[in-house]
Amino acid sequence: MHKTKSYAAFDPKSPLKFYEFNRRKLNSDDVLIDIDYCGVCHSDLHEVRSEWSNTTYPFVPGHEIIGRVKEIGSSVTKFKIGDLVGVGCMVNSCGKCEPCEGDTEQFCQKGASFTYNSPDPDNITTKGGYSDKIVVNNDFVLKIPENLDPAAAAPLLCAGITTYSPLKYWNIKANDKVGIVGLGGLGHMGVKIAKSMGAHVIVFSRTENKKADALKLGADEVVISTNNDEMQKVTGTLDFILDTVSAPHDVAGLLQLLKIKGNLCMVGASPEPHKIPSSVLIFGQKNLCGSLIGGIAETQEMLDYCGKHNITSDIEMISIQNINEAYERMLKSDVKYRFVIDIKSLTK
Repeated sequence: MHKTKSYAAFDPKSPLKFYEFNRRKLNSDDVLIDIDYCGVCHSDLHEVRSEWSNTTYPFVPGHEIIGRVKEIGSSVTKFKIGDLVGVGCMVNSCGKCEPCEGDTEQFCQKGASFTYNSPDPDNITTKGGYSDKIVVNNDFVLKIPENLDPAAAAPLLCAGITTYSPLKYWNIKANDKVGIVGLGGLGHMGVKIAKSMGAHVIVFSRTENKKADALKLGADEVVISTNNDEMQKVTGTLDFILDTVSAPHDVAGLLQLLKIKGNLCMVGASPEPHKIPSSVLIFGQKNLCGSLIGGIAETQEMLDYCGKHNITSDIEMISIQNINEAYERMLKSDVKYRFVIDIKSLTK
């Protein structure tokens, strides 16, 4: 067993605090990773507060994990001690169903083992990356390009793949007009990746506050969605919209911005249903779809792509002792654009 230091939630309302537990012994196909950095995703906060599911406490969040291989199982050949590696949103799946065999393990028919608050094959509830080490099946460990800043690469394991996957699936190419709705942790990665694909990128924001940042990140235009004149000018002109907003908003209005046969893909999970008249889809043969992270092979592809194009997240590094304050700031959108925990601070 591997004694592990972490920060955990013990109920939905109390602050996270220090917690020690034991990681399992390595199986022959496992990798032990000493964690250096872990990104802070809004999903962590939802699970801490048991807003999406019945969270099992003590709960250790974190699924944007970067570290170095400390130990490998006897049958592991893909990794060696000292390798820079990552772990994203999944740590196991059945490997035998149609989605798993099709490299979409996130849709495993028996249920993927997600990195936290999820049963693993031994029926032990998984604990995430707000911790100093993790044991993971080697098939779910990812190679991080050495040219990337490892701290800034951590959010690629969720925010990066969540935006890369739909942009790739819908074949975004040079000169396509791509709208990015929302400029948070997901949205700012969407801007960077879409721009690297050659797209003409338009950011949609409710206020002027993020206009300068959006342009600095690479957007070609910024449209204030509360300004009817600005919205009217781009109506019917977009090939694709990536909607990263996880709160109720006017999706029907966004669909009107698409060209005929255009696509709007949702990656933000709103807690409330959206009102979308069927006529908005019918007149123009518009497509409304969703996307959930990506499989392991596609996540590795994304990391290699980001290494080639030198794409990382804009981050603010924090000590783990400041995680509760970071959550409150995240609720106010007071971060540009992803908090990343320096896990070495666990030893303080």
